[in-house]
Amino acid sequence: MSVPDCLTCGACCTNPHENRAEGFRDWVEIDPRDVILRRRVAKTLVVYNQAGEPHLRLDGDRCAALRGQVGRRVSCSIYEIRPRACQRVEPGSDRCRQYRREHDLE
Repeated sequence: MSVPDCLTCGACCTNPHENRAEGFRDWVEIDPRDVILRRRVAKTLVVYNQAGEPHLRLDGDRCAALRGQVGRRVSCSIYEIRPRACQRVEPGSDRCRQYRREHDLE
């Protein structure tokens, strides 16, 4: 099993089918210690839910920080300061493979 190339995938940067089916949009939670909250970009990429918890903004069903086309060529505009939740998805992990299957990339 080869490790997926994140620069040609981006599936993990989309709101999973199970969340969309339930109307769940508070998807990538941001830890209060995450660097992004202290940067100017937070004004455009961070939203707060009704409980006051910060999350990455979605653009449709994908992270607003994702650039490019999923499954073709992508990049993260906040890669160096991405939240801990994003850092936990490792290339080739079970979660990575699940996201890839949802986009027919496996």
